[in-house]
Amino acid sequence: MQYLKLTIDTTNMPEYQVDVLVYELGEIGFESFETSQDTLNAYVQQTVFNPESLNELVGNGYKIEEMPDKNWNEEWEKHFFQPIVIGNQCVIHSTFHTEVPQAQYDIVIDPKMSFGTGHHATTSNMLSWILDDDMQGKCVLDMGCGTGVLGILAKKKGAQSVLCIDIDQWCFENAQESAQLNQTDITVMLGDASLLAGKTFDIILANINRNILLNDMASYVQCLPQGGVLYMSGFYTQDIPVIEACANNLGLTKVGVKEQNNWVAVKFTKQ
Repeated sequence: MQYLKLTIDTTNMPEYQVDVLVYELGEIGFESFETSQDTLNAYVQQTVFNPESLNELVGNGYKIEEMPDKNWNEEWEKHFFQPIVIGNQCVIHSTFHTEVPQAQYDIVIDPKMSFGTGHHATTSNMLSWILDDDMQGKCVLDMGCGTGVLGILAKKKGAQSVLCIDIDQWCFENAQESAQLNQTDITVMLGDASLLAGKTFDIILANINRNILLNDMASYVQCLPQGGVLYMSGFYTQDIPVIEACANNLGLTKVGVKEQNNWVAVKFTKQ
């Protein structure tokens, strides 16, 4: 998967403005960021990169360069991914870790290029919701599954069935591998919300991003029975009003919010 590296000089930019810029770059497809005292580096898949959107955002004051075609996420995970414990109940680690804390739920993830080790606040918040709530006997959808970690935890907590869907080929293959590593019986499909037609779920987990959530929320709601639960993450605290307004129009009611580093995961129920 080919990535591009964006470099922006932030020497005279206040810290809050850099934070806003990172948020806005995320909205146009940039996935990861590195900041120093005077530089912001941001990375985006070449197939996603839109120079017009970038020019509208920052003008011409930037540099773009191609990165070698390399599994950068895997490199990051091998060098920096450490076992993480969520809520004192769930430990997430990789096959190459030798010292792993003990917890009630043990999940093995070799992330490849996929999102979902529990380290990012969005994943951590969603895992926390799963740990807090009842999954026993439920039919669960993990939409935008990445590594499949959310669906795997739901299955380990007693879900009757779990369907994981992602539009990215890396994620599709990674989630299948994760299911095998954890000996969990989950189904993984490659595609988008169009795959949901005619399906029903008690619980939907959607950790994606604000724009996709707003676009696909109606499809999620059609799959939920009365009393069904939708958990959504991948957006900031300040995005809650627009997410909640869309949800309310579709017959959903906000139940609760988990927040970490300004990232949130919001729980809704269908009335």
